[in-house]
Amino acid sequence: MVVCGDDGLAHRLAAELRGVYGEQVTLVVPAFARTTQPPGVGRVRDGSASLLDRMVSAAVGWGAGNGGNGGGVGSGSGSGSGAPAGNGRVSEVGGLERVLEAREPTEGVLFEAGVERAVALALVYDDDETNIRAALTARRLNPRLRLVLRLYNRRLGQHIEELLDQAAALAFAGGEGDGDDGSGGSSGDASTIVLSDADTAAPALAATAVAGTSKVVQTDEVLLRAVERPPGWVGRVSAGSGQPGLRTLALLSTTSSDPAGADGSEGSGSRGPRLLPDEAEVAEATGRGTVVLEQVSYAAGPPLPAGRAGVVPSFASLFSRRLRWSLAGIVACVFALVLTLWLVTEMNPLAAFYLTLLDLFGISDPAVGQSTGREVLQLLSGLAGLLLLPVLLAAVLEALGTFRTASALRKPPRGLGGHVVLLGLGKIGTRVLTRLRELHIPVVCVEADAEARGLATARRLGVPVVLGDVTQEGVLEAAKIHRAHALLAVTSADTTNLEAVLYARSVRPDLRVVLRLYDDDFATAVYRTLRAAHPRALTRSRSVTHLAAPAFAGAMLGRQILGAIPVERRVLLFAAVDVGGHAQLEGRTVDDAFRAGKWRVLALVGRPDVSLDHVLEAGDRVVVAATRRGLAELLGRRAPTQPSGSVG
Repeated sequence: MVVCGDDGLAHRLAAELRGVYGEQVTLVVPAFARTTQPPGVGRVRDGSASLLDRMVSAAVGWGAGNGGNGGGVGSGSGSGSGAPAGNGRVSEVGGLERVLEAREPTEGVLFEAGVERAVALALVYDDDETNIRAALTARRLNPRLRLVLRLYNRRLGQHIEELLDQAAALAFAGGEGDGDDGSGGSSGDASTIVLSDADTAAPALAATAVAGTSKVVQTDEVLLRAVERPPGWVGRVSAGSGQPGLRTLALLSTTSSDPAGADGSEGSGSRGPRLLPDEAEVAEATGRGTVVLEQVSYAAGPPLPAGRAGVVPSFASLFSRRLRWSLAGIVACVFALVLTLWLVTEMNPLAAFYLTLLDLFGISDPAVGQSTGREVLQLLSGLAGLLLLPVLLAAVLEALGTFRTASALRKPPRGLGGHVVLLGLGKIGTRVLTRLRELHIPVVCVEADAEARGLATARRLGVPVVLGDVTQEGVLEAAKIHRAHALLAVTSADTTNLEAVLYARSVRPDLRVVLRLYDDDFATAVYRTLRAAHPRALTRSRSVTHLAAPAFAGAMLGRQILGAIPVERRVLLFAAVDVGGHAQLEGRTVDDAFRAGKWRVLALVGRPDVSLDHVLEAGDRVVVAATRRGLAELLGRRAPTQPSGSVG
């Protein structure tokens, strides 16, 4: 398998394939990315690695990749531009098969990486255009290749997926698929899968920032909803409900209910989270929270609320509250005058309304020689007309101002509280913002870049935005951090996220914070520091690459990964699997197919109300919850035996 990318997702995906599934992997990365420390999946982590070393190595790598004079790794023949296109530098590295250093995935680089002989290719560059261009080239080099693309643009991704699948079908129809590998000219696994790391991670990040938020995995066929329960809920899920999905998916770590406790991981031992426990483990787990699957349905569910386009503002957004009350008072006054005129003169109600309007608009028709009541009413109507004029003028000016500033960013309103402060409106931040607004959670965004891609989304959704560097004094205060419910720092820089959290804690010591941190060792050091400084505050971290890599790896193996749910710093996968060809499933009941700590059958696609006694047949397609190593075993790809304490 070949993995091409230019950031941490490429390293983590390659390590996932090699360490969990035991696959042969070629990693294609730019020269500057070669110097960064790859994540430890399937190997013992070196706890002595420091943040300073990581930052220095990254800085040196960036310098080498941006025009150094040949001193960096993979600088070629002194050109200082990294590996030349089409002639990358190959080297062995750790548990990976090999690393090919190349700035871009050109045709020569892909050929040198062995794409024409590969089973699958993952293109996970941060730039959509780079991934699309390389995918078109790879499909031409190997029509049988399974392609996995990382694209942020959802609509474009759908079109590209259809285009590449059609290209593969045409190639096989034209006889290009004949080969010696036994494929027999069939397109077989020559599929194209488009994924987005932002879409995978955003629901988990949003759920972590807001306590009690359900964790949802939703596709066109099935909807799964899981929720965290406090320790008092352990054992309340009925074991005899007859529903395969209504089960405890995970036991949280013993420190999960402690605000100062760190998230558990694979290296936490018996105190860490336990994925897919059996009934005996659940019964014995006193004092632990749980993650329970509370809903399995097959409808797409109600549509999520969409933000207003902002082209035609609503009546409430056109006029201020004070002006709306003024207009309401004037209307009430007019109707009161009409009613009084009708009662005094006993004329037709329509005629009374007409005469009142004449008086309001100052049309000369003096009530000379008429009753005193009629004369008084004419005077009052004229006075109301004078009052109506400035109100109408104010309404026109406010409406024009609203349309003129429709493209401007909103500022946090006075008195705002209980909201989530979202730091960063890049790819991840934009998806998190959308998810939070779908949950009707008030948000205030903070962004340093005035050209950030998420600003348009914030403007469309009417979300207040504070433009400024979060490291500058007064920026978080402008976002009302002292009255916020939580701070969600999701910029791409770990140090920026940490600095924002530390400053926010100095303003609000009990603030709930969620950080986006890539490095597990760095996250552990952060926990220890924040726990000592703020023992009563809740701090959690999530890694986007850690959440996304299992889905990309499953797609490269030809499996439909429906989604992933984070359980502290572990990941529980949901996949659609055909029963046929899997001895662990075929011919067994739903209950017998369960393997504690590995996988559990949750539902049959297209068949609701399946009991635990249902016998799985070859034609069935099931939705399973699985650990990463459990899914590897279920797919028939066993990872090598790992030493004690390794990350699994």
